[in-house]
Amino acid sequence: MTMLLSQEQELLKDSAVAYLSEQANVAQQRKLRDDKSALGFDAKVWQQMVEMGWPVAVLPEEHDGLQAGYLGMGAVFEAIGRQLSAQPLLTQAVIAPELLIRAGSSAQKSQWLPALASGEKRIALALDESSGRHLSSAMKTRVAKSSAGMQLQGEKQFVLDGVGADAFIVAAGPLAELTLWLVPADAPGVRVHAVTMMDSRNHARVTFDNVALNADMALAAEPARKALDEVLDRARACLSAEALGLLREMFDRTVAYLKERVQFDVKIGSFQALQHRAARLYVELELLESCVLAALEAIDSGRERDVPLLCSLAKAKASDLCEKLGNEAVQLHGGIGVTDELDLGLFFKRARVLQRTLGDGNFHRDRYATLKGF
Repeated sequence: MTMLLSQEQELLKDSAVAYLSEQANVAQQRKLRDDKSALGFDAKVWQQMVEMGWPVAVLPEEHDGLQAGYLGMGAVFEAIGRQLSAQPLLTQAVIAPELLIRAGSSAQKSQWLPALASGEKRIALALDESSGRHLSSAMKTRVAKSSAGMQLQGEKQFVLDGVGADAFIVAAGPLAELTLWLVPADAPGVRVHAVTMMDSRNHARVTFDNVALNADMALAAEPARKALDEVLDRARACLSAEALGLLREMFDRTVAYLKERVQFDVKIGSFQALQHRAARLYVELELLESCVLAALEAIDSGRERDVPLLCSLAKAKASDLCEKLGNEAVQLHGGIGVTDELDLGLFFKRARVLQRTLGDGNFHRDRYATLKGF
């Protein structure tokens, strides 16, 4: 087992760090928010990421991918977290193509994988619902048979990159008998509503009102629940890596503030109580990095039995630390920790959304315990 990056992965990481710091940094995210960008990201910047090959970085060679591995992709997501970069990389490079490869038909792969790789099309996963609980067993979106054939009925919330998507992969319940359907965004009965969340990213509420389905729209090459679990775990590992980068940036900015802020003629970083708080956060960050690297390495080495455990461990740790370190960073910045002019507030808001996306700490601790047979 090695958690060191290969030469190819190091090149991918270095190019991501350099590109994001220049083209998709915190200032750009603030501008996207202030301009109330409809997509929540810059389409030109996304196209440049496409040209650098990021959407195919982890895909296998038989699907024209670079097969650079998830350790390399995790390094890209860590850089994304550092810069607070807004782009649809998670949905277009991980979730959509990995689901199509596992469960899509030959026709679906031929039609959509090249379009995703070129950035010509986008597919969003419509999964969670109004309960707010990730992967709820009480999923209400269902497929019903009628005299006219099969029809999809339901509503999905928190659809990542759903605004402007060309199609949706829709999960229809119940959870124990899950099915996946590839539904064009312009199909009759599909309605997309933009939702503004505190991180100002692309989120949507999508309703499916008696949408007509046919057999060609089903993703059925592999059991849907198995394919979905495998893909969500890869996405969770990437989100955990993004959280790691974001939290390291918050920590570094906070420590820098402690070293420069003067009160009663001394720098507040000289106070032992604050040093202890910073030291505890540093240890937590080191633990999170170990969890994230273990999850990414398990994916790359094909240890599928370990992947669910390690991905839930990493996401639970990341979610908890998004809350704990975010709160500490705001408090240690004193009265200015929540002012809009200070970029720290943007990091704080993104951390709050990351905390709950694809399952919060409670969800993943429960899943970890279930997988361990507790």
